[in-house]
Amino acid sequence: MKNRLTLYISLGMVLGLLAGWLGHQAADPKAVADRYAILTDIFLRLIKMIIGPLVISTLVSGLAGMSGGRDVGRIGLRSFAWFVGASLISLALGLVLANALQPGAGLHLSAATVPVNTGLNIAGLNVRDVVTHIVPTSVLDAMARNDILQIVVFSLFFGLGLNALKGEPAIDAVVRLVDGIVPVMLRLTGYVMRFAPVGVFGALASAVSLKGLEILVSYGRLLSTFYVGLAALWAVLIAAGYVFLGRRVGALLREVREPALIAFSTASSEAAFPRLTQRLEAFGIDKKVVGFTLPLGYAFNLDGSMMYQSFAAIFIAQAFGIDMPLSQQVAMLLVLMVSSKGMASVPRGSVVVVAAIAPMFQLPTEGVALVLAIDQLLDMGRTMTNVIGNSIATAVVAQLEPRRDAVRDTLPLSTTMPQATGR
Repeated sequence: MKNRLTLYISLGMVLGLLAGWLGHQAADPKAVADRYAILTDIFLRLIKMIIGPLVISTLVSGLAGMSGGRDVGRIGLRSFAWFVGASLISLALGLVLANALQPGAGLHLSAATVPVNTGLNIAGLNVRDVVTHIVPTSVLDAMARNDILQIVVFSLFFGLGLNALKGEPAIDAVVRLVDGIVPVMLRLTGYVMRFAPVGVFGALASAVSLKGLEILVSYGRLLSTFYVGLAALWAVLIAAGYVFLGRRVGALLREVREPALIAFSTASSEAAFPRLTQRLEAFGIDKKVVGFTLPLGYAFNLDGSMMYQSFAAIFIAQAFGIDMPLSQQVAMLLVLMVSSKGMASVPRGSVVVVAAIAPMFQLPTEGVALVLAIDQLLDMGRTMTNVIGNSIATAVVAQLEPRRDAVRDTLPLSTTMPQATGR
């Protein structure tokens, strides 16, 4: 069955909601949630097991296969131009929609005099640490922590070194070795993805057992307005993709629906990365573009998370009756633009960034705790949006690359490359 994995993942989501609802009726819902969480933990551990080698092999192989530094510079500039533009649009859209939809209006909350402990570690979130964190002190340590940004930096240097020394027998042997590792990692990814429906089931069953379906009603206004905002962001991203890809943007979305579902149900971008790499290459995107642009996007192009940050900040201000003039909102947008880079390596990075900038704009800590209560449900939507945004970004960058032959111009991307196995 061609789309059986998508079907199984969808079935896992439905069964997870049902099992979670039943688990919430138990005498000890937390114990039930913990048992279901074991399934998700196993799946995420399997993902973390392969993600470091997969990023290194695909990125190094792509860089080593490029014709020279011009390829790297050209793809890098186009990628970052898209990332910056998409980030600004995501942040601005979050501000506009939060002001228009007023999700926090009418709550009339008051701040406590004693600071609230949200359990988030924001002490280290400053410009110096964010910038220096980009460079790894040890690639083994970066792989052990699955720090994609640091792995990307090492892979860039290693891949460029191989590219510069191409032609020497010993170096060519290393390049062939790395090229040989890539299909092995993709096959291994296929094996791990077979466990995805079980991991998805465990994630939703655990969350609903702990919180119950009632939380959807209690926070209905915030959830509904945020997902309306995500839908608007999807429309903008798809429209931007249509400008470059034409009708193929629809085929792209169909191609990446499996990793998008995995991202939504597990609220983990890491869980979707291996399958997303496969599906983008199966779509016909050159592996050097996928291997270079996609890992960078995971570090710098988190469209859903960016929109969430500005949306959450304005929601907190509205909930506590704090007036934020337009000038202050614009200043906050610029601060979020800078401070959010590299947040992928921080647990619950989006919430951490909101908590870090809140004192700068006199937003109470209780507001962060209020949002944190349903962060899992919000995280599902923004993580899925991150996957969609990075898929479109990678496809657009590939579309702008010079074509190698005239025939390829007349064919859809999906016909220019064989389909990946394990679907």
